[in-house]
Amino acid sequence: MLRINETVALEEWELSEHFTRSQGPGGQNVNKVETAVELRFEAERSPHLPPPAKTRLRRLAGRRWTQDGAVLIRVEETRSQARNRDIARERLAELIREALVAPRKRIPTRPTLGSKRRRLSAKTQRGEIKTLRGKVHEKEE
Repeated sequence: MLRINETVALEEWELSEHFTRSQGPGGQNVNKVETAVELRFEAERSPHLPPPAKTRLRRLAGRRWTQDGAVLIRVEETRSQARNRDIARERLAELIREALVAPRKRIPTRPTLGSKRRRLSAKTQRGEIKTLRGKVHEKEE
């Protein structure tokens, strides 16, 4: 069981792990030991996530969201399989925590009278500057 917060915990059947050989440096050991972790979370089928959180999770996951509604997280940072597994689970938990937070509803506001006056006076000043750029007409007396 992976605990996300006080109200949400994921069951083990929703998570599956696949271990592969890691890329990068590691000497001869990198060719023998499968330390990279690919964690798959069946988000679309999960009964523990509310539908709005699933929608936000889909947007937050981006390319990590598969067509069948799962989130894939691949970690190959360390040479330890157990450490990579912990990092992958923590990344998934953080992603779900972000998705559980509902965005605040925007309250439309109106500009104040002072801000309207400042804007109009700035427009007037700018217009005067632009009129001074024109041709100079000499007055004949």
